[in-house]
Amino acid sequence: MDVNEGKRKTPLGRRVTVKEVAAELGISPSTVSNAYNRPDQLSADLRERVFETAHKLGYTGPDPFGRGLRQRRANVVGVLFRDRLSYAFADPAAVLFLEGVSEAVEEAGLGLLLLPGGSLGGRDTEAIRAAAVDGVLIHSMAADDPLVSAAIERRLPAVVVDQPPIGTVPSVGIDDEGAARVAAEHLLELGHRRLGVVSFRLALETRSGMVEPQRRGAATLRPSGARLRGVAKAVSAAGISWDDVPVYECAVSSPAEGKTAAEALLSRDPRPTAILALSDQMAFGVLEAATQIGLSVPDDLSVVGFDDVPEAARSAPPLTTLHQPHVEKGLQAGRKLVAQLREEDPDGQEELFLLTRLVVRGSTAQAPS
Repeated sequence: MDVNEGKRKTPLGRRVTVKEVAAELGISPSTVSNAYNRPDQLSADLRERVFETAHKLGYTGPDPFGRGLRQRRANVVGVLFRDRLSYAFADPAAVLFLEGVSEAVEEAGLGLLLLPGGSLGGRDTEAIRAAAVDGVLIHSMAADDPLVSAAIERRLPAVVVDQPPIGTVPSVGIDDEGAARVAAEHLLELGHRRLGVVSFRLALETRSGMVEPQRRGAATLRPSGARLRGVAKAVSAAGISWDDVPVYECAVSSPAEGKTAAEALLSRDPRPTAILALSDQMAFGVLEAATQIGLSVPDDLSVVGFDDVPEAARSAPPLTTLHQPHVEKGLQAGRKLVAQLREEDPDGQEELFLLTRLVVRGSTAQAPS
């Protein structure tokens, strides 16, 4: 028997309406709607006849978009990134963060919508204002980014991640300054006095190249600015002038950008004996650059990363790096947002800091004599 026998053909792309089901049965549209939304209002026999007729006509139930409009809920939370969406899947740290967020929203039975911070057309504030979400996680955006203002102006429940609190909006992050200071102190304790730093973007505008002292202190992206301050405090405490430490800014946190940065730093005279990269992705590029110009890591050059993504333990040599709990960060941020949606946020305006630790592997050693 043909499984489609007795079933009406509905043109592809046209949605059967509740009125058509009601007309077929000779009942009101509200009765059909009750079969799906308020089943206790109908007898079991009538509900079964409604479902059988709906199946025959090809009616699949109430339109979830229309239902959401009526209830003023989308059952979806948004994550606003500072970069294009492709970055969220290309960067291992971002993937781990999204894993934690996904766990939190799954616990609450919600969906997840990724909102791009960057696009080929620039900063699209209208996309943020029109997004069908009940709340938003704002992830590592510049303080002066118009997308942040657009998100906050919607007055939806929100949580900021890796950036300072905004008004009464709670935040989740790490002590970037303290963590970077620990990483720099590790190199200094090994006797390194000629350091180079590879940083990701410091401000909203995209650029790559050596960073002058004034720009270092005017960073509007919290993680990169705070990490540079941590390095500055460590080298200053060791009697080294911060202005004499070369810093290269990368437009994107990627191995390719890290390689370009390392080539610039290692061409200096005198050459750095250690490079601290503010992300593992850029550190992988530093390792590649060192190998290509014939330097041994760690005998000729020590390299430290930041993040401790899974690939750090498998690089050649294994990367010394600053571990931060990416999955836990996403999980805690997601749960804070869900708590706001349920009007049960116990932490109020509290800024939650997660712990970090230095993981020493084979990419660092005593400074060469």
